[in-house]
Amino acid sequence: MTDWSMLAVALSGKFLGIEWHTWKVIGWVGNVCFFSRFIVQWYASERRQQVVIPSAFWWLSLSGCLCLLSYATFYQRDSVFIFANAFSWIPYLRNLVIHKRSKRASRACVECGIRSPAQASYCADCGTFLRDTEKRD
Repeated sequence: MTDWSMLAVALSGKFLGIEWHTWKVIGWVGNVCFFSRFIVQWYASERRQQVVIPSAFWWLSLSGCLCLLSYATFYQRDSVFIFANAFSWIPYLRNLVIHKRSKRASRACVECGIRSPAQASYCADCGTFLRDTEKRD
């Protein structure tokens, strides 16, 4: 931006016709988090050539939800907006816990090093049989 446009923003307190303050920034950060989670999911799926929901999707969902809940509760004071975000953080947090548990239980392929779910018999990447590390009776 040029110097005169920065001066205009500083003097009027508006940018793009919006009056900016702390709560407005928190609300927009929440919106950006919610929007960016779809880009993250799309990128991860394109990379793996299969539908994937990475943990970053759930972190962005949780962050966006909490920002929007804060904005709705402390600035907007809109019961509809508050209720829309009041409970959605629960499945986001639960999915993060499930993701952490499943990652901890996964096994690495001895051939390619890619991690597979604990219940998998073969590596999804190279097809190598995944041997159990513990002996079973």
